[in-house]
Amino acid sequence: MTFSDIFKSSFLENVTEFSAIDTLIGMVFALVIGLFIFVIYKKTFSGIMYSTGFAMSLIGLSLVTTLVIMAVTSNVVLSLGMVGALSIVRFRAAIKEPMEIVFLFWSLAVGIVIGAGMIPLAVIGSLIIGGILVLFANRKIHNTPYILIVNCEDEKAEESTLKLIGEAVDRFLVKSKSVNASGIELTAEIRVKDAATSFVNRINELKGVSGATLVSYNGEYMS
Repeated sequence: MTFSDIFKSSFLENVTEFSAIDTLIGMVFALVIGLFIFVIYKKTFSGIMYSTGFAMSLIGLSLVTTLVIMAVTSNVVLSLGMVGALSIVRFRAAIKEPMEIVFLFWSLAVGIVIGAGMIPLAVIGSLIIGGILVLFANRKIHNTPYILIVNCEDEKAEESTLKLIGEAVDRFLVKSKSVNASGIELTAEIRVKDAATSFVNRINELKGVSGATLVSYNGEYMS
């Protein structure tokens, strides 16, 4: 059997059939759920710089994945070719926030599920995931974490600083201490209730303290 005979066979004629209505319905649902993922990402974003390009890519990823899965499920021969073609695709985009991985996999999963024809599963699953993410994102943090850096001239100033910190914050933990000819540098992780930071001014006014710096802490600046 030659390649010409294969392409003329009734087998290929049967597997290349697809429903335009089903395709349209699937793409519409992929677009709607993709927009839902976009809104959830925008609502729950807590990073430093919001990326509109990444948010828009979540919608496109849902649509593209749906289209690919529809092609794979409707054509056996094409599915074999896509397996080989997609195996050489490599992505080099850096992930800035851990939560971005969740949204990327969410968009991919939606495209795969809708492309496979399980639209109710995609809708119900997305509603559950979106609700959970919004619930935890809007949870009030009672003790805001910060990193406090204080420059002291001598040990007496260090003791006064630690005493004032202990009185002003809920709890603190000294992360590092550097001693050199210019003095002592203390770095502490502190927990502040209701984001009250006026105590930093009082620390800076202590005798022997040359400077105090407070930095918002998300667990990535130091180990």
